Amino acid sequence: QPTPVILLKEGTDTSQGIPQLVSNINACQVIAEAVRTTLGPRGMDKLIVDDRGKATISNDGATILKLLDVVHPAAKTLVDIAKSQDAEVGDGTTSVTLLAAEFLKQVKPYISSFWDHKSLIQLLPFCQAVNKIKEIAVSVKKEDKDEQRSLLEKCAATALSSKLISQSKEFFSKMVVDAVMMLDDLLQLKMIGIKKVQGGALEDSQLVAGVAFKKTFSYAGFEMQPKKYQSPKIALLNVELELKAEKDNAEVRVNTVEDYQAIVDAEWNILYDKLDKIHKSGAKVVLSKLPIGDVATQYFADRDMFCAGRVPEEDLKRTMMACGGSIQTSVSALMDDVLGRCELFEETQIGGERYNFFTGCPKAKTCTIILRGGAEQFMEETERSLHDAIMIVRRAIKNDSVVAGGGAIEMELSKYLRDYSRTIPGKQQLLIGAYAKALEIIPRQLCDNAGFDATNILNKLRAKHAQGGMWYGVDVNNEDIADNFAACVWEPAVVRINALTAASEAACLIVSVDETIRNPRSTVDAGPGARGRGRGRP
Repeated sequence: QPTPVILLKEGTDTSQGIPQLVSNINACQVIAEAVRTTLGPRGMDKLIVDDRGKATISNDGATILKLLDVVHPAAKTLVDIAKSQDAEVGDGTTSVTLLAAEFLKQVKPYISSFWDHKSLIQLLPFCQAVNKIKEIAVSVKKEDKDEQRSLLEKCAATALSSKLISQSKEFFSKMVVDAVMMLDDLLQLKMIGIKKVQGGALEDSQLVAGVAFKKTFSYAGFEMQPKKYQSPKIALLNVELELKAEKDNAEVRVNTVEDYQAIVDAEWNILYDKLDKIHKSGAKVVLSKLPIGDVATQYFADRDMFCAGRVPEEDLKRTMMACGGSIQTSVSALMDDVLGRCELFEETQIGGERYNFFTGCPKAKTCTIILRGGAEQFMEETERSLHDAIMIVRRAIKNDSVVAGGGAIEMELSKYLRDYSRTIPGKQQLLIGAYAKALEIIPRQLCDNAGFDATNILNKLRAKHAQGGMWYGVDVNNEDIADNFAACVWEPAVVRINALTAASEAACLIVSVDETIRNPRSTVDAGPGARGRGRGRP
């Protein structure tokens, strides 16, 4: 009896071969089940309550998967591709997860012992699929501004049609396109601020061509300051304007009261000197990232100037982008050219909050969307939906080719790959057929979510595509099929390309795993339930 070699710690869970691969694939199916019903205009939303009891209502695949705390290692891959789709294109996160899971499901029958999995991967034909998309995508002329604009609005409306706010998608798609059109060529997301104010109706949301931020914390004397200026100069500072208790460990020995008074006076003089310089620079509105104390507030109020301290950094940066000027860290160089300008500064009440508005900015490369709505979750979901739409519009500006949504492009690819598979002898034919079948999950799921007879509609679609109706997809409103390109259900081709690539890569990744080894949790420290509560409490 030879002694057994113990290589791994006891309790390590290793599973090998086909069974564990099948179990990984099943785990991915479960993930896809979670987001499956959110796809498309008739998709439902999910309510997720996290461990702290915060409720989130969302329709966005990536958000849902982020909030589901997935521990299964293979299923995490799907969460990752949803996140990457969200970061790269912004929309299509649900589709990507569904596609990956469906690829795996279709490949599952072929994973028997005599096919090596590597050949499975090499045979997955997503290169042909992606090239086909590029080939049939319709590019829109950029020269014609009106046409480009209508294209962008249609793309935004398509992105919003599956969201909570789909009933006001005309309103929002215009707003989103306006917002993105204001940006410079870099199209930075950070330059579109989204502020949420509770109360009011959805349609009260507005787009500010400039900057708006919440009134900051203020001291006495603030209410005496004027709240409205025509074309003021704006000083953007990163300076504290308050008396500090001097903590520098300098030891000063004073013999007389006058000497002590001189030290105190020096402190005051430093502050007054700063304030005086700001006043002399001609600035009427002073914004600072650091606090502006009560002395300074009253000093400014006496001189009819407006100040706001503790402005969040990103708001300050956006103000700088809108009004020009630059953020100063000292007051000694407040020349005219470092001050910002705008046509109108005013403080307005929106809902229960007061907001500072800078409008009519000369160099405006930034804007702010102010969202109104009843419940907090509702506004957060609106913000997520708008984020998706903004990302889509940005992508559509950069890549001007579009394809028809609503399952049309998937059906066309499926038909193309089916025809292509017939030209290939050998096992690869089966695989390409499987891939082609998997692509049909998107129109099928659209039908299921809308409560249609999926088989019937898919048969109609297959027939239509075989006759050459390449843009036919599901028409959710009339329970039939329709030419979705004519119906303006458009999305940027890059969304679909990215979705296919990510889904195929994830499927390949999961199929190429042949052994899963999970190390046991170390038993030295007691389980996670016994963590202290921090700050030295047991």
